[in-house]
Amino acid sequence: MNYLAHLYLSREDDKEVMLGNFLGDFVKRRDFSNYSEKIVEGIELHHQIDRFTDQHHIVSRSKQRLRPSFRHYSSVIVDIFYDHFLALHWHKFSDLPLQLFTDQVYQLMQDYFVLLPSRTQYMLPYMVKDNWLLNYSKMQGIERVFDGMARRSSFKSGMEKAPLALQAGYREYEKEFMEFFPHLIDFVRENKVAGESTVKNKQKSE
Repeated sequence: MNYLAHLYLSREDDKEVMLGNFLGDFVKRRDFSNYSEKIVEGIELHHQIDRFTDQHHIVSRSKQRLRPSFRHYSSVIVDIFYDHFLALHWHKFSDLPLQLFTDQVYQLMQDYFVLLPSRTQYMLPYMVKDNWLLNYSKMQGIERVFDGMARRSSFKSGMEKAPLALQAGYREYEKEFMEFFPHLIDFVRENKVAGESTVKNKQKSE
């Protein structure tokens, strides 16, 4: 999943878990010692979400549709597509308006700016200025994301054409996201409960 989904799936009452979930693709395991337990917990949650998503049969259908044109980039493209549908249908998953949620996220990143890896510090001003998270709901925002990714790619990815693929199979991708995302929410909720039980048992044994 992409930025918006990872942030949504974090524990709303724990800012450091949310921060870690956002940073999952930016922090190497060797650097975990630089962060608090809660931030590391969020990073681990990020990777658990990615593994569950990558292995899910509904997500595989979305990727298979893209693979002939985009090869191994299809996974990244599906992540962006699904963030688009999460932003578009945000009101079905959260009582908090998306604009307010994104404002809170950007404030969180500013509050912890000194802890962000240099790549994230460089990216954040552009993310805030263009309000990436909110604009995932708009086709123009999606086009801007893929154009930027295509320019930054070391190889010819063709990702600038991904919005055309989204439009061509829009209803199929939307249906697959709406089928899949509740499964992911349940997975994270169950994983959270299991994690809390493990911590409590450990504390009792000590």
